[in-house]
Amino acid sequence: MQMSKIRVLLADDHAILREGLRALLGYYDDVQVVGEAQDGAEAIARVGELQPDIVLMDIAMPAMNGLEATRLICQQYPKTRVLILTQHEDRQYVLPLLQAGASGYVLKRALGTNLITALRTVARGETFLYPTVATIVVEEMHRQAEVSEAMPESLTPREREILKHIALGESNPQIAIALSISAKTVEWHRSNLMSKLSVHNVADVVRYALQHGLVEESD
Repeated sequence: MQMSKIRVLLADDHAILREGLRALLGYYDDVQVVGEAQDGAEAIARVGELQPDIVLMDIAMPAMNGLEATRLICQQYPKTRVLILTQHEDRQYVLPLLQAGASGYVLKRALGTNLITALRTVARGETFLYPTVATIVVEEMHRQAEVSEAMPESLTPREREILKHIALGESNPQIAIALSISAKTVEWHRSNLMSKLSVHNVADVVRYALQHGLVEESD
């Protein structure tokens, strides 16, 4: 009995790369490239037409990038899974794409057996992460666990006030004026609350404040 093939849509703005991917995947009997798209908007339209099993998605594309296309495909066509294929391996790219619904993340510099393994893994309903990407995800999980352990009740009223001002993007001098205290006192409270929350930068402070309803997310 012949196994059904993994139907793949290639979404990348470089025609030469799409051609190379089509040739590479042509070596595998269990994979069929059913279509191509040169940007995110076209990828969404092609998914609607072709109903592929997997979209092999680049990130940086004109008209609509891979992040927005991934989010919309996962919302509108839940049976189609998205596998990211990109040169970017920074957390600023990895985490938003996985949060948007991507089922895997492969680097272009690691093509070959990694790609076919990733496609087969994702087709089985599992997740595939390139090792360096997996490390980023694990680190984020640990960071989130540390942040969640520190509840707002552990902060003093003054620290809560300062946290809100930090989350709003205000500097130490601005916070000092708003609260009628010295900038040195603001710095002391700031260091103390960041230590309590196990966070190390303003982005983490903002994320914590939003998660615990200490500030409202702006539109």
